[in-house]
Amino acid sequence: MNNNNRIITGLDIGTTKICAIVGRINDHGKIDILGMGKADSFGVMRGVVANIDKTVEAIRKAVSEAQEKSGVEIRDVYVGIAGQHIKSLQHRDIFTRNDADSEIDMDDIDRMVENMHRLVLPPGDRIIHVLPQEFIVDGEQGIKDPIGMSGVRLEANFHIITGQISAARNIFKCVEKAGLNVIDLILEPLASSASVLSDEEKEAGVALVDIGGGTTDIAIFQDGIIRHTAVIPLGGNIITEDIKEGCMIMRNQAEILKVKFGSALATETEENEIISISGLKGREPKEIKVENLARIIQARVEEILEHVYYEIKLSGFHKKLIGGIVVTGGGAQLKHLVQLVSYSTGMDARIGYPTEYLGKSTVEDIRHPMYATAVGLILKGHEDRKYVEHTHVQPEVKSEAPVTEQRQPIVEFQEPELQQANVSDSVDVDTEENDKKHTKPGWLKNMLSSTRKWFEEDDVSDFQ
Repeated sequence: MNNNNRIITGLDIGTTKICAIVGRINDHGKIDILGMGKADSFGVMRGVVANIDKTVEAIRKAVSEAQEKSGVEIRDVYVGIAGQHIKSLQHRDIFTRNDADSEIDMDDIDRMVENMHRLVLPPGDRIIHVLPQEFIVDGEQGIKDPIGMSGVRLEANFHIITGQISAARNIFKCVEKAGLNVIDLILEPLASSASVLSDEEKEAGVALVDIGGGTTDIAIFQDGIIRHTAVIPLGGNIITEDIKEGCMIMRNQAEILKVKFGSALATETEENEIISISGLKGREPKEIKVENLARIIQARVEEILEHVYYEIKLSGFHKKLIGGIVVTGGGAQLKHLVQLVSYSTGMDARIGYPTEYLGKSTVEDIRHPMYATAVGLILKGHEDRKYVEHTHVQPEVKSEAPVTEQRQPIVEFQEPELQQANVSDSVDVDTEENDKKHTKPGWLKNMLSSTRKWFEEDDVSDFQ
């Protein structure tokens, strides 16, 4: 069977929006978008579900819109997970094979991954991903792909990502209440990196920074291997709150100012540029200087970048990242952000667009950096080897285990309209387009282990 015919659904449950996208991989390895849906998110705070009912309602709205536009029924989804509770650690495992003459195969690697899931973790934590980094076969180091080799002693270094089981259960609960089935939870920075980073960048060394509404996600690659992941509990919403407090305006007006006229560098603004905001009922309009707006934004963005650079140094690869920093997510639309990132970290920077992996689509908004995670969820779903093996093998299986097609709902972020803001001067928003060479994903990308069973098989009472 051709896995390219499989329709996949990705669900990005974010702090500001819930994105649903339905797509399939075409014969050229690109994603054909079949439909997308979106809904404002009011039940998620800093990447964690805070209100079940509001989140369920938003998921239903997004999925319904995606189903209507795609013309397909959405039953199964790949869901992104983020939040401050996400942690990562390094671990090594050793496996002694019984037959030295036989070749190392995926079963041997799967057995080692399975062993990693038995690690003892702090109470309430569960493993989300186990990612092999490099292997040692009979003392021979630096092997990235041991399949096909002969050897008795197989060692491997693993990058293990953990999260709170309660946060994962709440995500499962919301999705299931919306009438959907979660195939797998995927760490959002890993999904984003799949859609905006090239294999050359991962080999050279690169740090992906996904600035969302409630969190900023970081994934660091070097020599084609994931080296470090982190989630910072600061995002675009805190910038909006600063504008609201600093300019004494409504929150929706602050969001408009940030998106339409905000700049990450105050020195790049015109001195005499003024924005006029209509006042509350019966009150005079409020005038805001663009330079002052930029100073508020710059101060908060610099704080976020300080945390980002700390995580990069913590990984130990800050002097080895030839590819510099790639910024994506909704926060990447902020003007002059690349200049500030380069100035604050001393590293090259660019904006990451999920365009390289997208085929021709009538939905142009999907090419915006804010949809990098949703697009990446489709790519990760396509690479889900365990799902493909489970559904494409065993022809004698009865209809109780049918081949389920995935539909991914995508939610576009809809900017608030200028209903209450009268602008005297306008600023053009520059967008940067970056072409990346497309290369086929390696087998390591297929190693995202299914996490659903780990969250369902173990009772929460074990940690109480």
